[in-house]
Amino acid sequence: MNLSELHTQNLPLETSKLFEANEGKVIHISLLKDGVLKEHITKVPALLICIHGETVYEDENNLHLTLKNGDFVKIEPSIKHWLKGISQSNLILIK
Repeated sequence: MNLSELHTQNLPLETSKLFEANEGKVIHISLLKDGVLKEHITKVPALLICIHGETVYEDENNLHLTLKNGDFVKIEPSIKHWLKGISQSNLILIK
């Protein structure tokens, strides 16, 4: 999904609850082209937002997403997942 899809009424101001954090952590991830974040598992739900660049997100349920500027994925707990940088990317992870 992309952040631009959250607001569809074209009002001067719209808000949308995107994610409810459990741990209270916000982490910046910088991933170079061909950089890899090896497979791992989160214990709590997480939200990964691509701020800049292009990154592939994959998980053990065969979900394969190419994240570009503004795209995000909600990561379920206990699901193995990993990332690969297609271009230099900046991502925000919220737990």
